[in-house]
Amino acid sequence: MVCQDPRTLEAYGEVGAAQGPGQISHRDSLPGLSVGLRTQVQAGTLPKPTFWAEPGPVIPSGSPVIIWCQGTPGAEEYRLDKEGSTAPWKREKPLKPGDKVMFSIPHMTELNVGIFRCYSLSPKGWSEPSDPLELVRGQIMASGQSLTLQCRSDVGYDRFALHKEGGQDLSQSLVLQPQAGVSQAHFPLDITNGSHGGRYRCYGGYNLSSEWSAPSDPLDILVAGWLPDRPSLSVQPGPRVASGENVTLQCQSQSPRGTFILSKEGAADPPLRLRSENRAQQFQAEFSMRPVTSAHGGTYRCYSSHSTSPFLLSLPSEPLELLVSASHSQDYTLENSIRMGVAGLVLLALGVLLFWSRNSQKQTQDAART
Repeated sequence: MVCQDPRTLEAYGEVGAAQGPGQISHRDSLPGLSVGLRTQVQAGTLPKPTFWAEPGPVIPSGSPVIIWCQGTPGAEEYRLDKEGSTAPWKREKPLKPGDKVMFSIPHMTELNVGIFRCYSLSPKGWSEPSDPLELVRGQIMASGQSLTLQCRSDVGYDRFALHKEGGQDLSQSLVLQPQAGVSQAHFPLDITNGSHGGRYRCYGGYNLSSEWSAPSDPLDILVAGWLPDRPSLSVQPGPRVASGENVTLQCQSQSPRGTFILSKEGAADPPLRLRSENRAQQFQAEFSMRPVTSAHGGTYRCYSSHSTSPFLLSLPSEPLELLVSASHSQDYTLENSIRMGVAGLVLLALGVLLFWSRNSQKQTQDAART
């Protein structure tokens, strides 16, 4: 993972790279981040709302996520704040006072990564802030793959530390030779078992100080092949479709699973994740592409995971190749162009024949006069 300029965290593997940029902030910058949020709402004494995300806080880029907020029975409005923002992120009103509200994010992007809090408003005023909810992006790594986690910053740190959520100790490393004013350190990992799946952060520090910087934004490493089953992947209406059609990729498993993950071979964006649904004794998720474009063409695989262990995935499904051709309207345009071209050639040929015929007739008449 790399703590990059200005201060980020990424992961690189021998087979392929799994990237999830974040930020590592120096301790001096912390007040600026926290004060911006706390001065936006005059928090009251009402109980804090309940706050959660579906299908979970680990969301790959491009995937949808829904944030729910449930306040007191008299709540008439809800406010969602993102740490570091200078204005409310979103506001929503329930259908009736006391109902929960939904904040929808159709596509997870870099702008949606961060720490969120929810407030409820009733006739008595604003509530206390909810517990923080952190949305992060995740990556899939193959079991047995070698991975280098790299912390890097434009701040002149002497050392870096890598921490895995739930771990007891910080893995420390001295800074490599600085280049172009950038300090960095490498943390090699062998993804040989499920213990390396999880959420990582890096910290910067100085040799003459026992304090560490604020953590980078988290990077989640998802380990494939930990669960022995292999889900199936199918497509409707079929693997050959025209641009503009609606396509659904369906991932299924007979084993109880909490979520399904869909990845596209060679894609720069992280995979998609959806909550599992139980239908006819099958656990499944449907990934819709509406409308499909030529960019959707490629080879897909899906994985499954337990909700309690979101970082440990199943074996991948068999690959499914989606072929996207030109749309029917484009086909019609091409056919019409071909027809017009053929008609033009016919007219040209007729014109040549007519000219030749008239010229030949004139030559015959001239010969008869002589």
